[in-house]
Amino acid sequence: MTFLEALEAGNLANASIAVALQPDGAAAPAASGGGDRLDPVQLVLHASIPVKLVLVVLVAFSVLCWIVIFAKALHLMRARGDSDRFMKAFDSAGSLDALAQQGLSGFKGSPFARIFATAYDEMVRLTKGERGRRLDDAQGTHVESITRRAAASEVTHLESWMSLLGTIGSTAPFIGLFGTVYGIMDAFLSIGNQQSANLPVVAPKIAEALIATAIGLVAAIPSVMAYNYFSRRVGELADIMDAFAADVASRAKLGGV
Repeated sequence: MTFLEALEAGNLANASIAVALQPDGAAAPAASGGGDRLDPVQLVLHASIPVKLVLVVLVAFSVLCWIVIFAKALHLMRARGDSDRFMKAFDSAGSLDALAQQGLSGFKGSPFARIFATAYDEMVRLTKGERGRRLDDAQGTHVESITRRAAASEVTHLESWMSLLGTIGSTAPFIGLFGTVYGIMDAFLSIGNQQSANLPVVAPKIAEALIATAIGLVAAIPSVMAYNYFSRRVGELADIMDAFAADVASRAKLGGV
């Protein structure tokens, strides 16, 4: 070995030692900071058309769900508040005629007030306005039937739009699952077309697929919770209205006392 060859071998050895002593972050700067982070907004904007359609449907379901929740909450709140005030007036009134003379304009949101108005109007029609007149069996049965029918109509009114919450709660997860399945299938097709299973090829499509599942759950969970809550509240009012309808009908049979 000549002197020049020995000198070059020494320089290579020193360079190898210097590289080995460098920290990991300095040895591979490109590997640690060169990759781009995935942005959920960009993933949605660059998603495939079927996944975009799924996301649009799910977002519309979510917005519609919250609109129905707020509207139904206000509806039930007003119905309960006006009903509480009406029941106090009903219990304190000496007769059905006395309660009718007080006026029902202040209880417009109460289903109990509408049930009472239906039964009272039918009683007045059958008695031809004669106060204190008892109804016979056929007339009493007729008034009871009319009153119960009015109560059933009020329950149906209280349950309005609740079926939409149930539909959203039951279908949104499956719509999101469809978007997830399509996104994963699209990711496998990209792997086959590019002959590469690298993470930058697969990650964006799988991420957009999982976003569809997440939005589906965001739409479904509040819908199911609100549907169960409103169903319980309406069920409670329905039980009370059924008993109230029977009470009004029995008092109408006795002439409204």
